[in-house]
Amino acid sequence: MEERVLREISRLNSFPSYVYDLPGLAEHAARIRAEFPHEIFYAAKANPDPEILRVLRPHVDGFEVASGGELQHVHRTVPGARLAFGGPGKTDEELALAVRLGVERVHVESVRELAHLPGADVLLRANLPFGVEGAALAMSGPFGMDEPELRRCLSLLPADVRLRGFHAHLASGLAVEELLKVHRQVLEWVAEFAPEEVNLGGGMAVDYGDPLWRFDWKSYAEGIPDVPFRLRIEPGRAMTVYHGWYVTDVLDVKQTRGETYAILRGGTHHLRTPVTKGHDQPFTVFGDRGHSGTATLVGQLCTPKDVFASRVPVSNLAPGSVVAFDMAGAYAWNISHHDFLMHPRPAFHYVT
Repeated sequence: MEERVLREISRLNSFPSYVYDLPGLAEHAARIRAEFPHEIFYAAKANPDPEILRVLRPHVDGFEVASGGELQHVHRTVPGARLAFGGPGKTDEELALAVRLGVERVHVESVRELAHLPGADVLLRANLPFGVEGAALAMSGPFGMDEPELRRCLSLLPADVRLRGFHAHLASGLAVEELLKVHRQVLEWVAEFAPEEVNLGGGMAVDYGDPLWRFDWKSYAEGIPDVPFRLRIEPGRAMTVYHGWYVTDVLDVKQTRGETYAILRGGTHHLRTPVTKGHDQPFTVFGDRGHSGTATLVGQLCTPKDVFASRVPVSNLAPGSVVAFDMAGAYAWNISHHDFLMHPRPAFHYVT
């Protein structure tokens, strides 16, 4: 944890709080930009916090949004930024909004979307049957179109819709070799169509068990074959996850049936990530007394699923101790069910 983040945490007087390290995020994004020579659009769904978007803007080529609400938010927050609009189930109103706001690319997910699109530059989203080993999520099912539907779209293109190429985000949570294996298959498949542009999506792995591990962007870039068209990726989690912390305090420590539980202010209605992904969220305890050994860290919610970390090693854990959960910069606050039990919302602090 950077000294500047430690200083900010030490100054907190309200819990829970989110702390975002903006200089650290800028440095990380700049490294990715330096190591990856193709286009980068940040997937705003990972964390659409306005300060996050503003810090990322100089280091990315644009932003990918996945709803009309995200589209309006990003368009307002970073005016003039290049935008791509993806996601299944776009309404007619959202498609019209995308055209009105000058979205650069619409990722068409179905024949119906194509028919209801009032003119735009598009990528057709492909749902291809390639094996994906080790993926945290396989993006199949309702996402994109299989090859017969893609070819049907090619035969039905309206005169005011301009096909620029294809989009193929097939999996999430992949390390370099697994991701390259998938992306090479996509690039081989798409060559037949001679596109202007191909968007490979995101899916770069992070490791919640090892907060110091980083995706190898340089090796990934070197492993992508040369192609005669524009390439774009859409990273989200791998860009922002390392530069956010959810910081709260311990309300109670108790033993039940031989197990130690630390009950923290707040809960997974603020930080849903560990429940969603089924992992122990990494954390640091700030305290000089209390329980040492193992404990389960839980929140205030009336459900046994409100768990940050189960039976993990702890030290100096007592009422009043401060706990800072690492890797809370993506799919954390914005993916959580904020209003369950109507607890107060966290404060937000920015290290600048």
